[in-house]
Amino acid sequence: MKIASIITSLSVSMLASTTSAFSISSSISSHNNRRLVLGSSTTKLQSFYSDSSDYKSSDSDFTSEEEIRDEFGVPIGADGSTEEESPSVEETPVPMSKNAGSRFLAFVYDRALTEDDDVDVTDLHENRISLSEEHVMFCRKANLYNETFNSESVADVLWSNQILSSDMRRTVGHVMCIESANVEHAKNLLSNDPIVQQLTGGDISNIPFYRWRQIRDFSVRQDDGRNGVPNLMIALDHSPEEVSDVAALREDVKNDYLEYLIRSERVIAAGPLHLSTEFKDDPSSIAVGDFILYNAPDRDNAIEFAEESPAAEAGLYGSMKLHRFNSFDVTGKFVSIDSVNPEKTRHTEEMKEALGHWGYPVGDQETKWLNW
Repeated sequence: MKIASIITSLSVSMLASTTSAFSISSSISSHNNRRLVLGSSTTKLQSFYSDSSDYKSSDSDFTSEEEIRDEFGVPIGADGSTEEESPSVEETPVPMSKNAGSRFLAFVYDRALTEDDDVDVTDLHENRISLSEEHVMFCRKANLYNETFNSESVADVLWSNQILSSDMRRTVGHVMCIESANVEHAKNLLSNDPIVQQLTGGDISNIPFYRWRQIRDFSVRQDDGRNGVPNLMIALDHSPEEVSDVAALREDVKNDYLEYLIRSERVIAAGPLHLSTEFKDDPSSIAVGDFILYNAPDRDNAIEFAEESPAAEAGLYGSMKLHRFNSFDVTGKFVSIDSVNPEKTRHTEEMKEALGHWGYPVGDQETKWLNW
């Protein structure tokens, strides 16, 4: 399947638009050297120290002039006492979020949700930018809870990506990944998103919303930007009216398609899009497309990867969209202060301070399920 033309994503009215088979938006955002001591009686210990060292600190052959040790090599304090090692704390397995269940994807395109045909796209961009911080705060509030505060949270925002226009100068929408045990809880969270509130007043009837069955194979979990820059692709299947055996076609290419993704060594996350039925095992929740986050060195390569997938070459898709994007940090995990340039982390520190003031749990030990 070849791309005949490039259409800016600003002209896309809906994901299911049949204007073109493809709508491509090119966003395609000291220590000293240790000596090897031969014949040493020191044995290698597999420790779990926070510095990830394979050796205990007491095994080091480095000593300072001021440091005094006893006959066993244990540092002697100023009062003559020896320092004991910190007690080991055995951590239990990281718990899953109480909202773990199904993952849903919502595709919010500003232009498609605006009734005014004469609206200035620059105004849409400015409105979105003005609400970005509020959007991030909203998502983090949903993710930060414990037994006593915000315990009524029933949906998590795993990530939110800001979609860019083809000229890379404007934002045109965002895609959210919401996890919840109940589809209605996920939809309710989406309707309360500040950006959705501004665009539609909370009406999500025209927002494409799917159940996303993410492929859990570790080989399709590459790091963002490891080989190029991250892109996202939204591919929707032909309708049964267009291709009568579309379901059989999807089944026929499934294994080849999965092998293609794995062998590429570039996929960040991927999985089929299903109709968002109430129950995950509902037979009517059929696959209607695919969603992929993947790395590509440049725009042409990203397009080539999309075109040459077994599913695309077999004619499964009726429409495909490709975008570059910016990732919002919505998890609620706060980065450490940048000691070299504190200004870089000033805003996130302010947000952390504010959330902490309101009572939200912002420490790592309080929200272990966010340590993914």
